[in-house]
Amino acid sequence: MQVIRRGAEAEIRRDVWMGRNVLIKSRIPKTYRHPTLDRSLRAHRTKMEARLLQEARSCGVPTPIVYDIDLEKAELCMQEIDGPRVKDALATASKEEVRRICQEIGRMVARMHGHGMTHGDLTTSNMIMEDERIWFIDLSLGTKAASMEEMGVDLHLLKEAFQSTHSDMLYAYDMIVETYAQELPRGREVLAKVKDIEERGRYA
Repeated sequence: MQVIRRGAEAEIRRDVWMGRNVLIKSRIPKTYRHPTLDRSLRAHRTKMEARLLQEARSCGVPTPIVYDIDLEKAELCMQEIDGPRVKDALATASKEEVRRICQEIGRMVARMHGHGMTHGDLTTSNMIMEDERIWFIDLSLGTKAASMEEMGVDLHLLKEAFQSTHSDMLYAYDMIVETYAQELPRGREVLAKVKDIEERGRYA
């Protein structure tokens, strides 16, 4: 078992499960919380993430298959997606590849939002390219029955990710939201929310 990433909230390990290469995501216990509350919160968030991954997948958004869930340990056993993160793929992509990647991101985010879901941490670090598809990972902060505001926050986070990580290709974000607005009937309303969020941030 190999630890490949450890953050503030979770540890990701590479393992083999029933002959398959998998990733195990374990939510890290928080010692500042009461143990009973901590176990309950970690179990709830693990269950919600598994549900969101499955529901996104069922509406046609590529997400890892959840093979197993252990609520006692707050662990998910998931399909490992073998490919570069979109964050890294964009850095070396040609202009035509950038266009294709961004249009696909726009389509998939529109599909997710069209089914009432948000990602919650929509950055290019949480997208993986494999077989010319964009896979979405880490929906741990996602929501169901999302409001326009929550959808706007998703796109606002993505825009901030481009401003900080891909500052030399901000045009790529414009490609994403152009496709998004074409694919989602109320897409223009969500983009208006993004502007509202930005304005509130300026005057906060």
